[in-house]
Amino acid sequence: MNYSFSGGDAGNARTVSVDLFETRAPLATPSAAQGITETVRDLLLAQTRLKLAQREGDVQYSGSITGYDVQPVSIQASETAALNRLTVTASITFVNTLEPKKNTEFTVSRFADYSSSQDLTVVESQLVIEIGRQLAQDIFDRTLGNW
Repeated sequence: MNYSFSGGDAGNARTVSVDLFETRAPLATPSAAQGITETVRDLLLAQTRLKLAQREGDVQYSGSITGYDVQPVSIQASETAALNRLTVTASITFVNTLEPKKNTEFTVSRFADYSSSQDLTVVESQLVIEIGRQLAQDIFDRTLGNW
């Protein structure tokens, strides 16, 4: 097993490719998928010794945003929501060309809350950044983090 100071175990892999995530959820914006894709790339580069390849890396990630939903939470006595919750769900395919037994498909989901007095379009980009970081860490942990 190979360990790095940042905690990622990529085995003998030297390169990683991360395809642009597709947007399959009706409410998801293309910019949200792009932002989450970039966050996954950044985290993999920061926490492993892997180099980014345009495509066909030794380890490969692809995925799609399959859920992008807003629900009221924290209902007050007046039966209005104090908070709304944006939940993003991503379906991920991980391929390790050097160790195919590690290939896997899985779903991850994370959320962030915001005040119901705010319009989603105003806070959406910041929420997507926050959720993207959480999703990226989950994806890393499930594939290279040995959790």
